[in-house]
Amino acid sequence: MATSIDISDLNIYYGDFLAVEGVGMTIRARSVTAFIGPSGCGKSTFLRSLNRMHEVIPGARVEGKVVVDGQSLYDPSVDPVAVRRQIGMVFQRPNPFPTMSIYENVLAGNRLNSKRMKKAEADDIVERSLRGANLWTEVKDRLGKPGMGLSGGQQQRLCIARAIAVEPQVLLMDEPCSALDPISTAAIEDLIHELKSDYTIVIVTHNMQQAARVSDDTGFFNLKAAGEPGHLVEFNATSKVFSNPDDPSTEAYISGRFG
Repeated sequence: MATSIDISDLNIYYGDFLAVEGVGMTIRARSVTAFIGPSGCGKSTFLRSLNRMHEVIPGARVEGKVVVDGQSLYDPSVDPVAVRRQIGMVFQRPNPFPTMSIYENVLAGNRLNSKRMKKAEADDIVERSLRGANLWTEVKDRLGKPGMGLSGGQQQRLCIARAIAVEPQVLLMDEPCSALDPISTAAIEDLIHELKSDYTIVIVTHNMQQAARVSDDTGFFNLKAAGEPGHLVEFNATSKVFSNPDDPSTEAYISGRFG
């Protein structure tokens, strides 16, 4: 199910402003890749470009290539909705649909895809997805209750269950733990470790210890100066980035000398 992503010469614009410049990397299948760097350096913008969510902003556009399974995601023949079905997103703040039950939250993507399901099939998807998000045992007796009634950490795991219910190949996570307490953060990190056996996971985080704990590869983004585009400074195995980085600015950022 999981797949690698090849990115080459990617430039991301907001209107005429070049926000991210010249990014190239290969994100390995069935691995966790983390993006770190100071605020405003384009990490989240780049992450959103991987499933074409960037282009929903008026005037936003992308140059360069993002290739998944030999298919360029920005080819004119490619449906962006199909891309987002294949490459799911989990956002910074938990965002369960407020009027929906836990059960219906999990099925929201499947329903949106106009997929008619028998009750037994829907039940199976809900249980499989909630088990996959390590949430089943906590909510199995209250599936009809509102998703908003869960704790923050449970809500984020519900959003992960919703994302994996449509069986994507890739999961993008934009600072998924930034609004959570330490116990909930640990639960999400444990879940990320489990999910990478089935999915390619890409995570943006401001928490460098988290990047070191959960990821296999790490990309460090930075700005040359205020108003300049963000760029990828270094992309290497996480163990190397945190112990013996190639670029002095990577070491300076990790050691807390700026950022």
